[in-house]
Amino acid sequence: MAHNQFALLTQRRFLPFFLTQALGAFNDNVYRQAIIGLLFYLGVSDAQRTLYTNLAPALFILPYFLFSATAGQIAEKLEKHTLIRITTTMEIVIMSLAAIGFLTQNMAILLVALFGTGLQSTLFGPVKYSILPSVLKPEELTGGNGLVEMGTSISILVGMIFGGLIFKLAGDQGPVVAASAIVLLAVTGNLVSRMIPRADAGEPDLKIQWNPAPESLRILRMTRRQPAVRNSILGVSWFWFVGTVLTSQLPTYAIANLGGAETLYIFALALFSVGTGVGSMLCERLSARTVEIGLVPLGAFGMSAFMVDLYFARPGAATTTGLEVADFIAQTGAWRIMLDLVGIGVFAGFFVVPLFALIQNRSPKNELSRVIAGMNIQNAAFIVLAAVLGVVVQRFFHWTIPQVFLALAIANALVAIYIFTIVPEFLMRFLSWVLVRTLYRLRVSGTERIPDEGAGLIVCNHVSYMDALILSASIPRPVRFVMYYKIFNIPVMSWIFRTAKAIPIAGAKEDPEVMRRAFAEIEAALADGQLVGIFPEGALTKDGEIATFKSGVERILAKNPVPVVPMALRGMWSSMWSKRDGRLRRMRVPRRFRARVEVVADPPRDGAAVDAPALEAQVRALRGDCA
Repeated sequence: MAHNQFALLTQRRFLPFFLTQALGAFNDNVYRQAIIGLLFYLGVSDAQRTLYTNLAPALFILPYFLFSATAGQIAEKLEKHTLIRITTTMEIVIMSLAAIGFLTQNMAILLVALFGTGLQSTLFGPVKYSILPSVLKPEELTGGNGLVEMGTSISILVGMIFGGLIFKLAGDQGPVVAASAIVLLAVTGNLVSRMIPRADAGEPDLKIQWNPAPESLRILRMTRRQPAVRNSILGVSWFWFVGTVLTSQLPTYAIANLGGAETLYIFALALFSVGTGVGSMLCERLSARTVEIGLVPLGAFGMSAFMVDLYFARPGAATTTGLEVADFIAQTGAWRIMLDLVGIGVFAGFFVVPLFALIQNRSPKNELSRVIAGMNIQNAAFIVLAAVLGVVVQRFFHWTIPQVFLALAIANALVAIYIFTIVPEFLMRFLSWVLVRTLYRLRVSGTERIPDEGAGLIVCNHVSYMDALILSASIPRPVRFVMYYKIFNIPVMSWIFRTAKAIPIAGAKEDPEVMRRAFAEIEAALADGQLVGIFPEGALTKDGEIATFKSGVERILAKNPVPVVPMALRGMWSSMWSKRDGRLRRMRVPRRFRARVEVVADPPRDGAAVDAPALEAQVRALRGDCA
């Protein structure tokens, strides 16, 4: 039966956590928008409102710099359900203080409480993402992160709308309604959090270092140990940079460039938020339930393309003013702008969800909360940088908002190219993802059985020249494939194989030196805790049947008795690049294009207790009659 990520919303291991984090995001934004509503209700001067709009974001984000290191350690040491219950209890206390501020109409109390909400968010942040690998299976991480991002985006949007309407609809009862709403939401979040199942601490014996400065530096260094994780965190921080620049310009853009009334800004933000939610939800389907970082380049360049079009859609000032949503939609070119805002959001979802999943999948489980805390510090720095640059380029360089969008699109493309250059795995996975999803209808099952960490040997039948590429697109972890050196040297494809650090091998009679280097490289890779993939038949099948497994697999396991994962390719014999037909008929595209193929995997076997015939028998059984 096909998996549906929405099924997670019916399960206790996920639903209470999902609702808790969504309620928290909703309440934060109700509170912040209600403060703006109170300022208008009190009739304060423009100067006072400007002071708040500059001071409030600073107060909210300051705790991320001061306390993220401590929060990461606490999230690592405590059982996660307990910590979530503590942070939601904190929210009740903080919102009770904020309620007093609303009832007394005291801005000082409200700003202190705003700092408190920032502190509570800082403590909740590391556990928000580190709990997912504890309650979800590896193949559910992309779908789970997609749901969380969708829930967060929609909660922020609805919270802003609800908070902004409180004083407009409630009139003189606005302070009472605002106070009641935020406390009620906090209590509800705490009650729901008590239904979250237990999730063990990452490192219960960790000794907490309370000095934030040196610990922040140590945690930031921890995020840089693995290149893929380091650059995934850089990508997430860049996502926050782009999002901050874009959303901070929307209020003025809606009025100055779209000619809208105040409600048009909310509509524009809704388009972006809904797009982000849709993109986040689509990630699992597009990635076939793996942590597919090949979507990241697609997301990055898609964002840039739609931002460039947004510039050209309306480069100058509006010729009208005061347009409500319906009036704006009736304007010429409105649908293009709406499509651009939704498109930016969709591709932003493609960009960020796989990055979160990769960070969770590749970080050591006893360090994940601290890695997330380090990411939050970097995110906060990028948000501040985005806010400062947005002010600088407009006030000192006199850029228009469409020009800011164009510059952001170019910068986004350049940053993406930089990330993909220093970690080619991102671009390689993108190319393999495009090729495999274009040429085949792929179904994957059992790959969650592949160990998340440590060395392992993948053994599989060998049917076509695309086998390694298909397996790479199906397995969440990078795999060092051993392949015949002539296939390794195929033009164009060789770049992908080299980038994936494939290991070329030749027969002993063909080139003994290539063979010797191959076995030495395999041994080194396994000793380093990597996955190595081999095709023990030694050549492509000529008749669709599995040939006898050669003894090379036993030679590998004799020196490195690592876990062995038997896998099988089904349906490849009738696809392109197999040897089913003669050379002249091999590329009959209409019959072979978009062939239905399947990748299946069995549980790992003890490498010290298997031999070539036993593995051959298991792969034969896995493949069955589906050649």
